[in-house]
Amino acid sequence: MNISAAHIAAASLAVLLLTPTVAAQSDEQAAASPTVSKVRIVRLSDVKGEVQMDRGVGRGFEPAIANLPIVENCRLQTGNGVAEVELEDNSSVRLGPDSEVEFPTLERMANGGTLSSVRVLKGMAYVSLMKTPANQFNLLFGQRNLELPPTSHIRLQLAGNEAKLAVLGGDLEIKGPDGLMDIPHKRTVTFAMTGSSEPTVAKSVESDPYDSWDKSSDEYQARAATVSAFNSAPYAYGLNDMMYYGSFADLGGCGMMWQPYFASAAWNPYSNGAWAWYGGMGYSWVSPYPWGWTPYHFGSWSFCPGAGWGWMPGAGGWMGINNAVGFAGLTGPITVPRMPVNPPRAGEPGLLMVNQKPLVRSQLNGTNSFVFRKDSAGLGVPRDALGKLKEFSERAEAKGTASTPVYLQAGTMRGTNGRESFAGVTSMRRGSAPAAIGRGDEGGEGRMGGNSGAQMSSPSMSSASAGAHASASSSGASSSRGH
Repeated sequence: MNISAAHIAAASLAVLLLTPTVAAQSDEQAAASPTVSKVRIVRLSDVKGEVQMDRGVGRGFEPAIANLPIVENCRLQTGNGVAEVELEDNSSVRLGPDSEVEFPTLERMANGGTLSSVRVLKGMAYVSLMKTPANQFNLLFGQRNLELPPTSHIRLQLAGNEAKLAVLGGDLEIKGPDGLMDIPHKRTVTFAMTGSSEPTVAKSVESDPYDSWDKSSDEYQARAATVSAFNSAPYAYGLNDMMYYGSFADLGGCGMMWQPYFASAAWNPYSNGAWAWYGGMGYSWVSPYPWGWTPYHFGSWSFCPGAGWGWMPGAGGWMGINNAVGFAGLTGPITVPRMPVNPPRAGEPGLLMVNQKPLVRSQLNGTNSFVFRKDSAGLGVPRDALGKLKEFSERAEAKGTASTPVYLQAGTMRGTNGRESFAGVTSMRRGSAPAAIGRGDEGGEGRMGGNSGAQMSSPSMSSASAGAHASASSSGASSSRGH
């Protein structure tokens, strides 16, 4: 397929994804208020290391996997790990290690804009907002409630009785005892966590080892901007994941379809995943693949003889929490994982893993080679770190595996609780290490990149019946934020 045809297919998909009536929550909730609804599309887009979520279903914190929907009153916490949450305009909230946030408000307003409130309970969080004027975002911590304007990019760190907010991009207005305070970017505001004392402002921003992970994640998400430009769309939710981890192709009599890389005709899009229970809304099918958000909530999968499974956008609406209805449109040889009929009983998990066959994962081989595996469908492949994947995919399909030399960059860093920092976001690069890095990273600066994380597995997915293990991967989305 030539480049222009690929752009046309991607731009057409972007148009379809921009429908303002998509529903991430139940119709009953959407009709609860004449002025606002709970129709939102918020997901856990990236998971590395120890990450847990409390989805408000009476099970407390459970191991989190990528592509879990996030609804009001969910809580997300990291141990020795990091996580990213994406809103529908591709604004992001990222958590460093040993951090916790909750989502007390996720609403859609009468004007079509969104109202989001995120409370930081401990640790460190980055917030990076798109330029979407109709949307409102409130950052809560301690006794503070800050309304962040579009294009804001901040880092908030809670330590003891202080909160330090670094303005990495955009400008803020903060209400103080004497009125509004204008805070330009590259300033750090320190708040007392208790009392009403006026915040202090420093004319600088101290760097943090996780800043480059945050920046790299933004840069990865910005890759979709050129595709969105074809239809003048400000965003295309989940599109860049699909464009990085797969491509559209004309599959003969089956028409134009999207397929993930590293997937042969034997690969099945529903062999592995999880059923996640959401009270009042039922079970949601969650895919572990780094691109596995949009194709499981919109459009349909079909089997093309000789080419395998492919996905096509459809005329129907967005399938939110109740995305099992997408099974009804499946055509071809597939065994659909059976959705549980009843809610989980007391003592039963609210997240039920499904592994109908062993899940294949691409991964590091030692510390200097990355191995791509056929039928991994991109699972384990780090974000935007290993260049274009199509050639590797073709080699893996022909020979079973394909490999490339890589090297890792990491300095000596500490997590927010003082222990060794999370290695899952250590920067991975293709090729051989420069001399200084090859001698133990003597010249390393503690640089960490979000386009990596492959050497440390995400929480495992295990089937209760077969005991198979798999690791959930991550994904991202387009971005156009201030820095």
